[in-house]
Amino acid sequence: MTLESDPTADEGYWRPLRRLQEAMETELARLYAERGVTVRPRHTMPLIRLGRRGPMTIRELASAVDVTHSAMSQTVAVLRREGLVDTRPGSDARTKVVELTDAARELLPFLEAEWRATEEAIAELDAELPYSLARAVSDMERALRARSFRDRVAERLARIEQRPS
Repeated sequence: MTLESDPTADEGYWRPLRRLQEAMETELARLYAERGVTVRPRHTMPLIRLGRRGPMTIRELASAVDVTHSAMSQTVAVLRREGLVDTRPGSDARTKVVELTDAARELLPFLEAEWRATEEAIAELDAELPYSLARAVSDMERALRARSFRDRVAERLARIEQRPS
């Protein structure tokens, strides 16, 4: 193996986007704190979905918010500790049904209003860009349907692995 520079030392392609998203979430958390709301912004969607759809199993809730079962199980554990959801046994020994507590139901009007306000603010920000991020994502998805990301990476990986040592 040759000694090359650390490939993770550079800025990387996605790091600025992740930092931007984290910064925006931090700003939302500040807004929540100013309002005395202790919920983390990333927990808003599962709470709203439970409020709108009623009790669900962890698997159903994970599917409803498009995350893994493991990730939702961790989220539910946090929400239980914070007194925002309760769980009860499901139809078999392996499932748990998640439902909102009264404390979470009291927060729902704010959480839904904040969600709508955030979507409007993001749309406004997107409209200020010379090339819409929503359009860029759609264009990237279209390009990946034509040729998968896996195939693109595998091709480059094969070339890198064939380079002389």
